[in-house]
Amino acid sequence: MGRHSKKNVLAVVFLIGVMYFLNFLLFAQGWIISHPIPNELTFQAERLVSKESWVEQGGYLPLNVSYRVLAGAPSTQQRYLSIGLSSVMRKKGSYLIPTLESLFFQSSPEERSSMVVVVLLADFDVSWRVTTAREIKTLFALELEQGQLVVLHVSQDQYPSVTGLKRNFNDAPERVSFRSKQNLDYSFLIHYSASLGRYYLQLEDDVSAAKNFLSTIRRRVAEQEAKKTTWAMLEFSVLGYIGKLYKSAHLPLLARFLFLFYQEMPCDWLMARFRELLTQKEPIIFKPSLFQHMGTFSSFQGTYNRLKDKDFDEVFYTNPSAEVYSDMSTYKKQYPKLAWDREGFFWGRSPENGTYLTAVFTDPAVVTGIFVETGSEGKDLLKSAKVEIGRDVITTEKGEKSCKEFQSVGTLENGRFEKREMDKKYISTSSCLRIKVTAGQKDWVIIKKIRISTKLSTIPHQSKE
Repeated sequence: MGRHSKKNVLAVVFLIGVMYFLNFLLFAQGWIISHPIPNELTFQAERLVSKESWVEQGGYLPLNVSYRVLAGAPSTQQRYLSIGLSSVMRKKGSYLIPTLESLFFQSSPEERSSMVVVVLLADFDVSWRVTTAREIKTLFALELEQGQLVVLHVSQDQYPSVTGLKRNFNDAPERVSFRSKQNLDYSFLIHYSASLGRYYLQLEDDVSAAKNFLSTIRRRVAEQEAKKTTWAMLEFSVLGYIGKLYKSAHLPLLARFLFLFYQEMPCDWLMARFRELLTQKEPIIFKPSLFQHMGTFSSFQGTYNRLKDKDFDEVFYTNPSAEVYSDMSTYKKQYPKLAWDREGFFWGRSPENGTYLTAVFTDPAVVTGIFVETGSEGKDLLKSAKVEIGRDVITTEKGEKSCKEFQSVGTLENGRFEKREMDKKYISTSSCLRIKVTAGQKDWVIIKKIRISTKLSTIPHQSKE
């Protein structure tokens, strides 16, 4: 047996042991629960959990939870993606409705039909739940009717105690109670969502989404699956428990894992441990981020929260396929292609006059717009350079591809370049884009973004912030 196979077996054996231990605890504390609520619409989560899951098949841990469905109904047909978010009443502000609007409005009709959003109204204040559910029914009637949105609640008597818990990390009792309750909310939410989609995306109730985020996720998942490597969690935001993607087959495990260790640590710490137990050692983070934290005030005591994801782009699109070359000295692994593929940025040492970065398109195209941004927080700007498009691909003496002829379309100003409606002047197809340094500089240079649109796509307006 290979080294990796042994590790996988050990991880599975460990998780089975954890499941047995949790089963004992749950029986000992009376938390194997299934309390039907008279005159209310309830669904048992077991009906929605795939019987092919080894957790369910082996009967290691019954976790019976009754859910009150406040709006919508669970679909009988599995979607590509289920999206889960839990919401509680905040002392200041409310972001749930804008979050839902962003998820649906940033998705095409085809994308909406491939997803279902599950909202757990996890606050025990009846008045807030009734008001929130009524607002959702009014604003999202179509999504509810088409099975794209389900709103749930789990009653308080189904939760273990969240008071008087041990104070790990010397957290205040109120903080321990809050994060422990949140872990239980996520456990119940994930358990319900287990078979609604092939994949599950965890969000918070105060985020905005990038345009066509589902199509991007689908593409990234396909790329990851093609690598034939083990993965347990893909990250589409670096913040907290936002934009974390799981395989649905792992959700029964994850729900029980959060339930078992609910009082130990915050949910984003637990999910990192869960990833490692499933033998994914390093995070797999995709950039730019697809989700941005929009909340100003935290759901915990209404404290001010200015957390933002610096890698978020509201409009997501893909540059044409291209090979990218540069004769600038590259720092470590910050290669030129990172700026083109939106996987990061190019970082080069003091560029000299005449040095370049060239992208050679796989297929010639009529260029309609170009946007280039350099530097970071006012430093490492490319101070003097021109932007060119070229035609007729050739192979240089260095063995690189380039173009035989180039023509300038403009110069960088303050480290930036943006030009639109280029096809009105440059009507022929192009095969290259080149950024050529026109004056050397001692400062290093970061090429942060290169965005190009062709006749088949349009370049979004770029903020000057």
